[in-house]
Amino acid sequence: MTQRVTAAASRITGTDTSVTQDHASKPGMITSAFDKEGDDDVILKNQPSPRPKDAATLILVRRDASRPRVLLGKRSGGHVFMPDKYVFPGGRVDPGDSRAVSWCELRPEVEDKLRIQARRQPRAFALTAIRETFEETGLLVARPAEMPSNAPKGWARFHELDAAPHLSPLTFIGRAITPPYRPRRFDARFFMAEAEDALIDERPPVDGAELSDLQWVTFDDALDLDLPSVTRFMLGEIAERLATPDSRKGPPFLRWTRQGHLTDRL
Repeated sequence: MTQRVTAAASRITGTDTSVTQDHASKPGMITSAFDKEGDDDVILKNQPSPRPKDAATLILVRRDASRPRVLLGKRSGGHVFMPDKYVFPGGRVDPGDSRAVSWCELRPEVEDKLRIQARRQPRAFALTAIRETFEETGLLVARPAEMPSNAPKGWARFHELDAAPHLSPLTFIGRAITPPYRPRRFDARFFMAEAEDALIDERPPVDGAELSDLQWVTFDDALDLDLPSVTRFMLGEIAERLATPDSRKGPPFLRWTRQGHLTDRL
């Protein structure tokens, strides 16, 4: 049965050193989410640093086997930002994302965290993550619905498929701003969702122009891939959340200040 759908901050505290301590205790995890200049990162110090653009990433977790698995894909070597690295699907927020219709909205506690030091509506970040996941993997975080005839830019395919984005399974697990002097900089919000609850069906991911070698991998296997430091860091955050689901720790906020790299919890 289908259903017709319609469109529909607390302050950050001081540095939480437990973030790096927790992740350092896990084999293969790291003590910093920031790439060093020797980590094959492109550093441009002869020009002003670009302003970070809002972005969102979705980490899908499958727990239908003996060990949890996450979806990762390899970026093209032609990309300026993180070429040849294995990453989660995601990308830049588009103006139409906040206006996309959805099956449901984010949970209130997720919305509250996303409002901290943000200029956009919380739903925009979640919808970006869902749209980019579909564009890069073919997977639909959605529910069957009778969609309106008109769609915001970038959302026509969802309307053609009568698939309404499913926001409530998404949990906000972290935020990271790319350090300065990189050719591309993003202010990225990271979400996680249980694939069995979030996806519309059991279709396999499909390689595309943005991501290739898409695969569901265990945490141990993921750590053997060529990952950006922030991706490796977020894997540690997910592993901790799965191990201690009742933990009340807020999402880490990773950013650069004049005093250096800083990690707080929201």
